[in-house]
Amino acid sequence: MDAKTLCLGVLSRGEASGYEIKKAFEEGPFSHFHQTSFGSIYPALNALSTEGLISGRAQAQDKRPDKKIYSITPEGQTALISALMVDPAPDVMRSDLLFILSFAQFLPPAHVSRLIDQRIAWYRDCLGRMEGCACGDSIPTGASFVRGMGIAVYRAAADYLEAHRDDLVAEIGERAMLVAE
Repeated sequence: MDAKTLCLGVLSRGEASGYEIKKAFEEGPFSHFHQTSFGSIYPALNALSTEGLISGRAQAQDKRPDKKIYSITPEGQTALISALMVDPAPDVMRSDLLFILSFAQFLPPAHVSRLIDQRIAWYRDCLGRMEGCACGDSIPTGASFVRGMGIAVYRAAADYLEAHRDDLVAEIGERAMLVAE
């Protein structure tokens, strides 16, 4: 998904600054399935503005420079819908933890166990926030569906790690003993 579409998506939910758009991908509603950077957001906002797909206004701040607040135009809404009609690329799973665990046989069992325990705690923390969201009827239907899928995926990942951690740790511990003999 390109940065312009990502920005239009955030702005379709209400006006926002570039910083607020970035936050939507760091800790907001899109943080679990997409990333973007200021280096892509601001060029995208400039292009969208030039194309008439968004408008911007200055908002005064105390003891700080004015910040620019963007909102989507009707033409931007149409462009967003057109972009959303394109078939998505396949999902990509990127995980430093999974990369590390693919070489677990080289690591001390206690270290592997600690890494897995930390990730389980992270998943459970995320699940607590996602399930505890007092969104009510204010969450759009598609966002509610995505939230439910996110909860299912995170719960399955945490459950898998809990169910199989001890087996992995035991196996790498046994291999380490064989190598030491």
